[in-house]
Amino acid sequence: MATDAPIAAAQGHWPWPWDWVGLAGPTASGKSAIAMSIAHEMPIEIISVDSALVYRGMDVGSAKPSTQERARVPHHLIDVCDPLQSHSAADFVRAANALIPAIQQRGRLPVLVGGTMLYFKALIEGLDPMPASDAVVRSGIESQALREGWPAMHALLAEIDPDAAQRLSPHDAQRISRALEVWRISGRPLSAHFSPKLAVQTPGALRDATGRRALLLSLEPEQRSWLHQRIETRFDHMLAQGLLAEVLRLRALPGWQEQAPAMRCVGYRQAWPVLAHWHAQGWTDDQLLTALRPIGVDGSSQAVPKGTGVVSHEPALMVGLSQWRSTSLAATRQLAKRQLTWLRGMTERQAVPCDAPDALERVLGVVRSGQPTLGTFLPVSAPGL
Repeated sequence: MATDAPIAAAQGHWPWPWDWVGLAGPTASGKSAIAMSIAHEMPIEIISVDSALVYRGMDVGSAKPSTQERARVPHHLIDVCDPLQSHSAADFVRAANALIPAIQQRGRLPVLVGGTMLYFKALIEGLDPMPASDAVVRSGIESQALREGWPAMHALLAEIDPDAAQRLSPHDAQRISRALEVWRISGRPLSAHFSPKLAVQTPGALRDATGRRALLLSLEPEQRSWLHQRIETRFDHMLAQGLLAEVLRLRALPGWQEQAPAMRCVGYRQAWPVLAHWHAQGWTDDQLLTALRPIGVDGSSQAVPKGTGVVSHEPALMVGLSQWRSTSLAATRQLAKRQLTWLRGMTERQAVPCDAPDALERVLGVVRSGQPTLGTFLPVSAPGL
């Protein structure tokens, strides 16, 4: 097999110059819609690269592909965990490494779609063996966090592993805890456990840690206002589709608590203090859904709440709903900023301005032709995201 050929070509005719195509980008940048458009052009199967979509029962708030979309195009690594279970980058890599050749055997192109950049990085660069979790060390970290708070633990992580801290939210308890645990057990920062590449990866010659040839396309906005508007519209749509009912159902699960692995997902975490306040005031779940049903927050209508612009007979509920909305939007914008920070560090990516009128045509053109000719696009306004 020629050194520049995809590994799949050794098994017989393979019509693409890559073993897999990645479609990355910040939240709400249009990745899923473009992936579905690619599926209209060629036989593909989609592998989700999203740490929220792995959780069963978290459908509305994670913007999970619909059952109709999943029926049209095979999707993988969706609904593989319960919300109380952890799912790591190593779990993703193991699953993806098994799925990619299986999809190729079916004569389809694996398309990896999502915004969890740690998963992409682990697949491309590889992971050194991680130390096993230690209950005593983990308990010590959690006890310290109870005393000092997770932002303080994030600041501690920034001192020992600034690369990891830069890419994590100060409230991402699970990942901060794991990064500190790895450091305390091994004496090495989490970022040091990624296998270093012998040479700088370039967009035209990208290979993952197993040697498979890949194309990594990145959807990045030129104007932050475009992405912020899409984030706002999408969250309002989630509210109208029943996000409140979904969060209430999850919160009622046995063993559910604020530090559950799935609670790091944006939108769910911001709901916790609001729901706790409503419950402390004596509201039951059924009463909340009934009171908010007229504005469509229970998924029964298409009415979309717009923060303080909503009229209600229960002003106290609307204050809480407005707080949930505003904190979720702020957290989502911060998530997008961290995702773009990850992407700028991935020199192997080929960036496409997702707010350009012809963004879809650009992506389809590259995938159709098999020639990565986009170059590296640097968004003008991205630093302010």
